[in-house]
Amino acid sequence: MSTIYDFKSKRLNGKEEALSEYEGKVVVIVNTASKCGLTPQYEGLEKLQQEYGDKGLQVLGYPCNQFGGQEPGTADEIGDFCQINYGVSFPMFEKIDVNGDDTDPLFTYLKEAAPGLMGSKSIKWNFTKFLVGKDGKVIERYSPKSEPKSMVKDIEALL
Repeated sequence: MSTIYDFKSKRLNGKEEALSEYEGKVVVIVNTASKCGLTPQYEGLEKLQQEYGDKGLQVLGYPCNQFGGQEPGTADEIGDFCQINYGVSFPMFEKIDVNGDDTDPLFTYLKEAAPGLMGSKSIKWNFTKFLVGKDGKVIERYSPKSEPKSMVKDIEALL
């Protein structure tokens, strides 16, 4: 598989969605958690969506409970949390694994396309962000501690 458009994911409501729906857009894919010290990054991600969505940006959130059990909720609880606390309008998908034997195929692709520090493939923590160009190919990986606003220059260059 050569682009994110080759993958499908299930939304929080269980409906499968082909990522080809986002073809031609700049996409930010992020593994999220509701009970993490980095959870306030939802606010920055939503700000990116609001500021650049009409210019061709799409943020996609993938909850993950692999780091300290920080996303224990059900799909409904995750959706409610994101909406009530951060006004999240971007798509949120079903909880997935981003490391290990049950890694979601999309994240296997993302990690191969954009390894971390020193070539590491594993995701280190919640809120690892991947920037994808309009062609569906991964451009960059951002560390969990990188604030969403730190991606603005790169996003603007791709839009």
